Amino acid sequence: MKYLIVGLGNPGAKYEETRHNIGFKVLDHFLKDIEDPWAVDKQGMIAKIKFKGRTLVMLKPSTFMNLSGKAVNYWMVKEKIPIENILVITDDIALPFGKLRMKGKGSDGGHNGLKDIIATLNSANFARLRFGVGNEFSKGRQVDYVLGEWSDEERKTIEERMDICGEFIKGFATIGLQQTMNNWNNK
Repeated sequence: MKYLIVGLGNPGAKYEETRHNIGFKVLDHFLKDIEDPWAVDKQGMIAKIKFKGRTLVMLKPSTFMNLSGKAVNYWMVKEKIPIENILVITDDIALPFGKLRMKGKGSDGGHNGLKDIIATLNSANFARLRFGVGNEFSKGRQVDYVLGEWSDEERKTIEERMDICGEFIKGFATIGLQQTMNNWNNK
C-alpha cells in the first residue's frame, strides 16, 4: 500500500519559517531522524519511507501554494496512489493556534492551496490535516499574517504539536482515516 503525504508550503528560504509553510515544517519534523531524506524531483522535494509495510511518499511541492494541485496530481499518477490514500497537511486560520483537525473531505475553506488541489483533481474527497495558525490579524491583513513568521510564544509549543501531526500521519497509513480521527482529533 502506498500513501501520498503532502505538506503544503511555498518554496524558498524567504518562506521557511512562515505560518503558511507549516505543511513543509511538519514533514521535515516527521523525517528529522532520517539523514538527508529529501531528493529534488519533478514538481517537488520527495522522500520515500517504509512504515509498517506501507510506502509513504512524502511531497513538498516546488510549485507555489496556489499551484499545489499540479504537483499532487503528478505524484498521485506517477506512484499510482488512489485519492483515498492522499493526506494534505495545511495551515488553517479558522482554527486556534496549535489546534489539529483531520477530515476526510471538505471545502477549501478559503485556502488557495486546497482550492487548486480540488480543482486539479476535480474532487474534494481527500484527507486533510489542518494545523491551526490562529487569526490574530486585523482586517485585510490575512496574507501578511500567514506569510509572517511564528511568534516567540508559538515557537514554544510548535514542536509538541508537530509530534502529534506525526501520530496523525502514522495512523492515517496504518489504522485508517476514521480511527485516526477518533484517536487524535481534539487532542
